[in-house]
Amino acid sequence: MRRSLLLLIAVATLAGCATSPVQPWQRGRLARWDMRWDPDPLRAATDAHTYFSKEGTTGAIGAAGGGCGCN
Repeated sequence: MRRSLLLLIAVATLAGCATSPVQPWQRGRLARWDMRWDPDPLRAATDAHTYFSKEGTTGAIGAAGGGCGCN
């Protein structure tokens, strides 16, 4: 009983999100450069390269580094 009620609430919540489309006047605000996940793609790529070089691991990008940053 409790599980089905929780499932019903979750489905109703998720269904409510899917029925509200973005209006044309809202698209301009969402398309601004500062609303992107990475406003500066070059800096994001550099930060990712530095992180994975120092860690000596990769997250499915590039080759494995040795920790010195010279990969």
